[in-house]
Amino acid sequence: MRDHMDVGQMMRANEQNWDTRTPVHVASAFYAQDPSYWFSPYEWDDLGDVDGRSLLHLQCHIGADTVEFARRGAHVTGVDISASSLEQARRIASGHGVDISYVHANVYDVELPSSSFDIVYTAKGSLCYLPDLPRWASLIQSWLKPGGVLYVAEFHPLLNAFGPAPKPDQSEELLVRHDYLEGRGAQRKDSGHTYTDGPALSGATVSYEWAHGLGEVITAVASAGLRVTTVRESSELPWPRWSRMVRNERGWWELPADEPRVPLFYALRAVKD
Repeated sequence: MRDHMDVGQMMRANEQNWDTRTPVHVASAFYAQDPSYWFSPYEWDDLGDVDGRSLLHLQCHIGADTVEFARRGAHVTGVDISASSLEQARRIASGHGVDISYVHANVYDVELPSSSFDIVYTAKGSLCYLPDLPRWASLIQSWLKPGGVLYVAEFHPLLNAFGPAPKPDQSEELLVRHDYLEGRGAQRKDSGHTYTDGPALSGATVSYEWAHGLGEVITAVASAGLRVTTVRESSELPWPRWSRMVRNERGWWELPADEPRVPLFYALRAVKD
């Protein structure tokens, strides 16, 4: 469903929705994983040693994965639109015995010093909540030091385009049911449940998402003056999006081996020269 609210109103609705999701997420088995679980091995290959490096984690939510950077010695700052999420992120960081600075702000409104970070990291369900990728990429370029790295580890736009459809034999098949490409504005979503296990939401249930094709992401990053060095596409996810997905040897989830191999996840690395 499309909506005629302005972008500011949509972003405020997202803030309220994430405040509502937070208590369910904190109590879920989904987020009870060790922080290291949320990273593919190739992420560490691409990022290298983060010990002693300044790292900005955008849209960090409750910091379930942010903690891992601090455990590896990085000097970490997390940013999120939800005050409720950051309250829990501080508690989680304290429980792991790490020191992380958190900033409550919309990505577009956050005030951070120029050329102050070695790494800017954003991951796993973040970009769909951003309406303006060129502006996002320009901000990141300004925050990175010369030689600094932007790293995006994100759900593939093809994953977001797929949806299950029932078959006569009671099974399901995946069909393209949603936009892959950008250009039709925000999609209004109203769900009484979030993506984790747990009870129904008690509060704001409406959120807004924007489609971003892979070409749009790469072009936004390159046009901001960052040099793209790596784009990876992967068939695995950290959770079973569809019921027929099977767990692989390292604990992430893939479609069965007899089904077509399609990208469900991607990673992009870019450098500020």
